[in-house]
Amino acid sequence: AGRIRVTQELAGSHGAVATGRAAVERDAECAAAGANTASFLMAACGGVDTAGDAITGHYNGKIDGPSLFSRALSVEELAALASGVPPGGAVAAWDLGRDFSSATVTDGSPYGLHGQAVNMPARAVTGHNWSGREVDFRNVPQEYAAIYFHDDDLEDAGWEVDFELTIPGGMRSGIYAARLRAGDVDEDYVPFFVPPKRGTASSPIAFLAPTNSYVAYANFHVPADPIRRARWKRQTGREMFAYPVQRQDRYVVENKLLSLYDRHTDTSGVAYSSRLRPNLSMRPKYIFQMLGEGKGGSHQFNADLHLVDWMEAKGFEHDVVTDENLHFEGAELLAPYRVVVTGSHPEYWSGQMLDALEAYLGNGGRLMYLGGNGFYWVTTFAPDRPHVIEVRRCNGTRTWETDPGESHHSTTGEQGGLWRARGRPPQKLTGVGFTAHGFDKSRPYRVQPDAADEHVAFILEGVDWSQPIGDFGLVMGGAGGFEVDRADEDLGTPPHAAVVATASGFSDAYQHAVEEVLGSDSKQGGSVNPLVRGDMVYFDRPAGGAVFSVGSITWCGSLSHNGYDNNVSRITDNVLSRFAAP
Repeated sequence: AGRIRVTQELAGSHGAVATGRAAVERDAECAAAGANTASFLMAACGGVDTAGDAITGHYNGKIDGPSLFSRALSVEELAALASGVPPGGAVAAWDLGRDFSSATVTDGSPYGLHGQAVNMPARAVTGHNWSGREVDFRNVPQEYAAIYFHDDDLEDAGWEVDFELTIPGGMRSGIYAARLRAGDVDEDYVPFFVPPKRGTASSPIAFLAPTNSYVAYANFHVPADPIRRARWKRQTGREMFAYPVQRQDRYVVENKLLSLYDRHTDTSGVAYSSRLRPNLSMRPKYIFQMLGEGKGGSHQFNADLHLVDWMEAKGFEHDVVTDENLHFEGAELLAPYRVVVTGSHPEYWSGQMLDALEAYLGNGGRLMYLGGNGFYWVTTFAPDRPHVIEVRRCNGTRTWETDPGESHHSTTGEQGGLWRARGRPPQKLTGVGFTAHGFDKSRPYRVQPDAADEHVAFILEGVDWSQPIGDFGLVMGGAGGFEVDRADEDLGTPPHAAVVATASGFSDAYQHAVEEVLGSDSKQGGSVNPLVRGDMVYFDRPAGGAVFSVGSITWCGSLSHNGYDNNVSRITDNVLSRFAAP
């Protein structure tokens, strides 16, 4: 008849349909549509341009349990449908309460008109009928039969391949980049990693590139958010630095490329990130603007190049392996190595990665944790899309928080948040764990009494104990800073661990980690709280294993000072030489 009726029924406090409320009805005339060949879309509109199909009109919000009938339903039938008793005659009835880890959207009708979720919209989110009595979607999938769409979701940019490189058989394991140039001015580098052939090793040293962290931080542009800029000014009393200031940042903002620290257009948090899209912050010359009171510095990928550069300069031959390698290959990947060296900020770890590292250490492996705020967030890979990682921020130091009932990962079903909330604090693994962060200045370390223990004498060999360690550096001016970790036996630091040196004396720009603050007060800043510090820790493990941790993101930025001749370089050389020995 060319007439559409739209009804809307109000929901109760927990999503259940409220009783005693009349449905709101609206009628509208429309032109009767004939047969067409357009794609059947939800959460977007389809148009046609000179390039073919164009998807527009992207929707922000949830859609729950959509059905399609071959006839108009009566008011009574609509009421029955809302109560969970669908009338007969459905052409399609898409069940969004299943296939949570998949891109498949299953049609439960006899016609099997299954759909495809495009660009990783959020699954395992509460539906209209969520009661609040259960928060694990696996236990009540019928209350999670919704998908949360965002107009800036992006799983795969879908770019065509311009060129390919076949890795030569004898190519040395390492970090490489494709250099792209246009004219005499424009230049870009696209990094890639070459691990050794599976099951082999060409060196006793493995550098574990924290690629999960690179993907999580990909295209980070929190400072572009006006709400966060206002909060920064309120907290610090000064304007945040100008942003965006780099061409990469402008491209990121203009093309809605989001990190796991950003929010979608509708302010909900970004829970998925993918390496199959541009990552403009994973570049050797990129400047992370938030550091050093807005002056900027190296972070993530390019900060880890400080360490790689140092190993090259010092002649430490090494293999490069990645988080993704470790997740899928497990302890087998690490077994050939005497020592595994981390990057400056290995923050995002899957359970499989933790299991592999623990097994490696249990079999006599040695670990050099040369960063801070590591082993922190529960991270999962999508089973059928290994280029996608997921994080749900339901506790800890965070830029957004999951909505109630949505802290379980859609990709694996496991509880998200911090590993420490699941009984796996980093102190158990590395002796130290995240305690504070700040963005103004770094601090040097001072030698502590434990350094006199004969078991740790090799660490400070050739170092003047009376001098500060690392009162210099490329990242905020020192070896201890940005994000720092401390030893704590209550959280799992082994009782026999030695605190060799400590970075302290931070400003109140450094605040104690919120997950450890049980009540609000004014005593959490670096000038008053003794827990705001970075500890350098060493401890032996069975079968010849050992762990050395520096507890600071900025440590590696101090390695090259004075032509690599400095106490940070000497300490790192002492430990790596000992750990790489038979």
